[in-house]
Amino acid sequence: MEQQDSNSTNPPFHPSFARVLNQKQQIKEKLSNIKHKIGIYSAKGGVGKTTVAVNLAYSLKEMGFRVGLLDADVDTPNVAMFLGMHGMHEVAYPLVPVDRHGVKILSTAMFIDESTKPIIWRGPMVAKMITEFFDNATWGDLDYLILDLPPGSSDAPLSIMQLLEMDGFILVTTPQHIAAVNAIRAGRMIKRMGISILGVVENMSQGEPKGAQEVAKELGCEVLGTITHDNKFSALSDSGIVPVMVDHALKVQFTSIAERIAD
Repeated sequence: MEQQDSNSTNPPFHPSFARVLNQKQQIKEKLSNIKHKIGIYSAKGGVGKTTVAVNLAYSLKEMGFRVGLLDADVDTPNVAMFLGMHGMHEVAYPLVPVDRHGVKILSTAMFIDESTKPIIWRGPMVAKMITEFFDNATWGDLDYLILDLPPGSSDAPLSIMQLLEMDGFILVTTPQHIAAVNAIRAGRMIKRMGISILGVVENMSQGEPKGAQEVAKELGCEVLGTITHDNKFSALSDSGIVPVMVDHALKVQFTSIAERIAD
């Protein structure tokens, strides 16, 4: 019997992989008016990723850039509370980011009627919502889209790394060794996905950036800056006020980081 040409019967790769590639190309075209996409990330919760994401976004805005901020922590969204955004917004397609003090905001918190109401979704639903934020949202023309990622190294971070052509990630740590270890874990995931690490920020710093230096040494990246531990920070954020918009000392710290990213 004549041997059948395998190339004529078998696809070059699995159909599911082809779907991912097609979806990635579709999202790339959809977001073609966004110049830079930067993720804020650590595998550990509680280190201040949202704090860094929000204040970096508004620092870039104050520098004259057009900025969007996506709360990619789908099931535990906090960006809206940091910005004093209350109440539901109309769910319609395409999704329309809300302009909040000159920054375009999108978060699942905008579509639930109570801030303490749990969003109980399995991984596929979380991944689907992440895709909706890109494929069915009208971000318009932006210089920067800042993505506040959830902790961990599974569905949401993985979906973002697979679907988007990211400019890179900023890792966040605190001075504690355990926070640095988890930032390193996140950094190794980023590298495995073939994406750049732009640097590391130490939040709640008390002087010498011990945690950030540990991360930078292990991953071969730079320390972008430190955010001093300051009770004013929490008080302002809890009140829905962006600290860099009202406090000069905090603004200087974040502007320094924003300038390094912009450069």
